[in-house]
Amino acid sequence: MSGGELHADTPHSLSDGTTRWPVLEGIPYLRAGRDEVREQALAALDDGRDRDAAAVLLADNDDWWDQPPPPAEQLRAVLDATTLREAVAGLGLGRVGDYFLHRDHDPSGLAVLALTAAHPPAGRPVLDLACGAGHLLRRLAQHGEQDLTGVDVVFSKLWLARRFVVPGDVALVCADLAHPWPVHPAGDTYVAVHDVLYFLDDPAAVLATAAEHAGEGGAVVAAHCHNTGQPGHPRPPEAWAALLPGALTYGEEELTSATLERRLPRSADAQDLGDTEAVALARDGGAAAPETALLDPAPGADLRPNPLYADGTRRWPNEVWGAEYGPRAATYLPERRPDPMPDDAVARRLLVDLPEGW
Repeated sequence: MSGGELHADTPHSLSDGTTRWPVLEGIPYLRAGRDEVREQALAALDDGRDRDAAAVLLADNDDWWDQPPPPAEQLRAVLDATTLREAVAGLGLGRVGDYFLHRDHDPSGLAVLALTAAHPPAGRPVLDLACGAGHLLRRLAQHGEQDLTGVDVVFSKLWLARRFVVPGDVALVCADLAHPWPVHPAGDTYVAVHDVLYFLDDPAAVLATAAEHAGEGGAVVAAHCHNTGQPGHPRPPEAWAALLPGALTYGEEELTSATLERRLPRSADAQDLGDTEAVALARDGGAAAPETALLDPAPGADLRPNPLYADGTRRWPNEVWGAEYGPRAATYLPERRPDPMPDDAVARRLLVDLPEGW
């Protein structure tokens, strides 16, 4: 991007005065370094071939992904999917698709909820970076937060969010955090950057930019920053803490337990978290009061049995998921689904609040 302000030059594109960018289903594709994808999608949109444009954008993935995209015909057919399950299969997302299907009840997803409850947006604008399929945005919207924006580098994840997960008034933008951000600081913003910093070559730069967006009265919260020995670009907890001076630090296991026990998590000195799988950071200039309600589904939610149980028996969605999450998930999801359900079935995620089109 040239740095100029973006404006709509057609109903399906934005321009910064130098370059045009495609917009599909209300999601601007502003990813840097993907000129061929951008131009092919624009050409199709300009010709009125929206499904062809969708196939181009849905085929794009992040640089870590090691699988080829599905055929264009299959991606066009995904546009007719009626459930999240059908869509992730058609997109060929494999283990990442399973992650999205079960995000609200895996241990790391529970950890994000505890961190959010301890340091909530409390009415401030929310910028959810690497938002994936929008699970956190959905939870915040259900609990009354209104000014919500999600950013992710992969268009297909945002498309899943738009079609199946988040309300229509949530803003979604496809962009790369390693390049200048297409959203401008608004001050006193709540910036979430969960489960992604260990993927990035320069997480310090992302956290610095996040702090600029947060301003003095905002917050920066970052869960699941891998400790040494974990995949990606891990760091010891004290090294993560040094990237966000003044932040409280939490162990992931403590965060997960807090959600299961419906309480606020206890922070710890980063130097005492050497055994945690991943550390979480939270720096809140607004010092918002905790909101334990964020640990639970919104009142009136349509709760359903956890889909990890087939015929009453727990089954992990794949071996990778089972290896990463299974040991901790097994502490709250027993091998056999209880009958009758216990009083803490919602807290333990035996009953879950799934998107309507799950």
